[in-house]
Amino acid sequence: MEDKLELELYTRPTCSDCQDAKKYLSSNKIHYVDKDVSKDLSLEEDLKMISGTRIVPMFAFYKKGLFGKRKLVKHFIGFENNKEEIISLLKN
Repeated sequence: MEDKLELELYTRPTCSDCQDAKKYLSSNKIHYVDKDVSKDLSLEEDLKMISGTRIVPMFAFYKKGLFGKRKLVKHFIGFENNKEEIISLLKN
């Protein structure tokens, strides 16, 4: 079983911290799934369910478990304040 984490990034186009996070991830060739909550109301509900708030950017790290089922390992709200820990998770 692979221990690599999968990253989903919940964003809005009007959020400068979101844009900085996406630039950082892209420039470092880090794979992530961009979940633009402004385009899909169900993503907004997912965001609230995971983090308890509507604040973006929200980083959700998942791990594949038995039988391919995904498990939320950790989530962070905001990029700059959590940058070191986010980078640490991405390097593992």
